[in-house]
Amino acid sequence: MRLTLKVWRQKNPSDAGRFETYEASDINEHMSFLEMLDVVNEDLIRKGQDPIVFDSDCREGICGTCGFVINGVAHGPNRATTVCQLHMRFFKDGDTVVLEPWRAAAFPVLKDLTVDRAALDRIVQAGGFISTNAGSAPEANSLPVPKDYADRAFDAATCIGCGACVAACPNASAMLFMSAKVAHLGLLPQGQPERWRRVRNMAARHDAEGFGHCSNHGECEAVCPKGIGLNFISLMNADLRTSVFRG
Repeated sequence: MRLTLKVWRQKNPSDAGRFETYEASDINEHMSFLEMLDVVNEDLIRKGQDPIVFDSDCREGICGTCGFVINGVAHGPNRATTVCQLHMRFFKDGDTVVLEPWRAAAFPVLKDLTVDRAALDRIVQAGGFISTNAGSAPEANSLPVPKDYADRAFDAATCIGCGACVAACPNASAMLFMSAKVAHLGLLPQGQPERWRRVRNMAARHDAEGFGHCSNHGECEAVCPKGIGLNFISLMNADLRTSVFRG
């Protein structure tokens, strides 16, 4: 395969940035998208040029490290797929592919396709801890959890914090991410002691970081590689309303 890549290049957060065009040749259709970029970077290095900077770690779709916009879609054209699990067989020989970083005020570009997503970590940190007894692990069945609650908590906990929801939202909102982090504790007994304080603190941190508000466009759900649903935002909003009365 041979592709034309239009890649956003930006030296640092203060640089204006621009698109540059590269040719990706001899690309095997069984490569992942990041493997294709590795090949392009090897060629750039041989020519004495700066390689394209992008984040990656596990390359198995579970760490949330990778992520950028491909042809206007966060993580690319395939639903429920991270960039590292997107394969070149979903592109055609001769295609032009445009790559750019997440676009959000809360995600400043560090270099090229890499952005600073520490704001998401600070939202989680604002949630604090959960109360638990120290010592040996308790018997697993001593604290019964209804199956539907356990299933929903597990669904929320699949969020990998990649930030695609923010990049896709026209308001650059992190509500889907935050709601998943709120729900996976708020649905379980262990998360109850700090439940109301947690949701208030996380929501306040979300706004302070410069993320926008949710206006129910649904773009976040459409690009989430783990299929996190808008129903979690509804659950979080209900918790926020309840927290006003709980204090």
